[in-house]
Amino acid sequence: MLSDEFAAAPEHFYARLRERTPVHYEPAIDSYFLSRHQDVKRVLTDHDAFTTEMFQVRAEPVMRGRVLAQMTGAEHTAKRKIVVRGFTGSALQDQIRAIHTNAAELMAPFLPQGRVDLVNDFGKPFAVHAALDVLGLDRADWQQVAGWHAGVAEFVTSLALTPERRRHCLDCAERLDAYLAPVIRQRRSRPGEDLISKLCTAEFDGVTMSDRDVTALIINVLIAAAEPADKTIALLFKHLIDHPEQMAQVRRDPDLLAAAIAETLRFTPPVQLIPRQTQESAVFAGTTVPAGATVFCMIGAANRDPDAFADPDTFDIHRADLGTARSFTAAAQHLAFGAGLHQCVGAAFARAEIETVAALLLPLLDEVRYSPGFRYRETGLYTRGPVSLSLDFTPVHGSGTRRG
Repeated sequence: MLSDEFAAAPEHFYARLRERTPVHYEPAIDSYFLSRHQDVKRVLTDHDAFTTEMFQVRAEPVMRGRVLAQMTGAEHTAKRKIVVRGFTGSALQDQIRAIHTNAAELMAPFLPQGRVDLVNDFGKPFAVHAALDVLGLDRADWQQVAGWHAGVAEFVTSLALTPERRRHCLDCAERLDAYLAPVIRQRRSRPGEDLISKLCTAEFDGVTMSDRDVTALIINVLIAAAEPADKTIALLFKHLIDHPEQMAQVRRDPDLLAAAIAETLRFTPPVQLIPRQTQESAVFAGTTVPAGATVFCMIGAANRDPDAFADPDTFDIHRADLGTARSFTAAAQHLAFGAGLHQCVGAAFARAEIETVAALLLPLLDEVRYSPGFRYRETGLYTRGPVSLSLDFTPVHGSGTRRG
């Protein structure tokens, strides 16, 4: 798992892992990796046997408090409901309008040029802007927040951190905490319609949440909303460019866009690993994992398990075993959003966000193709996505008129 070969192309190892070592032990980090769909789903849906206790070490130091994944019972239900309300209903409709405006503004400068890096020019700033809009934070601060967010995300998603990188990540968390403190004070005294205001005014067991609780949930939402979005948008376009017949079908029939997004999430999930801790010893494929062990669920490998999906290494927006309608719900067959109690709270938001952006970009990026000399590369073990995606397309002039 920690080799350069695995980092370069993990999908080349999935079948070998599932068939030969479905329970793979990595001694350097004293952790077990599960690659079969049935085993991953079992771990993610049995939250009594497989807990999230490791987040005390893996997330809490940079989240500044407990995150949703650490909560259970009435507390989890109540606080999850507060967060979900910020991503659904009328709030979601307002966000979709903001997402459309935000995406159009970010893309506008590149349209006359006919070239854009969909990751660095568009996807990364867009994802942070969208998260800030949900939270009600000033979009002008996006580069500063993005830098701190990157440090926090690095801490949570690294399998091994050097002392120097650990200090950097903790410093980012402290700076983000200091940035949020006056915002929380202001929203407590003058709440608005944004998610931070909802968190500041909501009650649990008749008591409003502490500043520490609110800060942790804000950072939780910031990472959940920003981290996968830029990767999924870029991966969607990559797969459609690589499959021109499916690109043409999506252009002709916009109703296929949701299926293309769902298949992108199955084929190349932006979150590749989800950790859990065993309460008691557990047996998978005849191998015993001891109590107290860290278990990493390999989402990428599980999503390409032939026992779960036919011809799983083929990108196919028409596959019968995906179920587009349920792909963004708790009933999803793919595991890109996790499963069970701690399934991603922002799944509906992610669908709306990516559909809105893709529906805007597809007509603008006419004859879209890789830029001359571009070499595709992905990076990341825990979360994974393209380093860049340089695309050429027919330039757009003035009010949408095209050259040629």
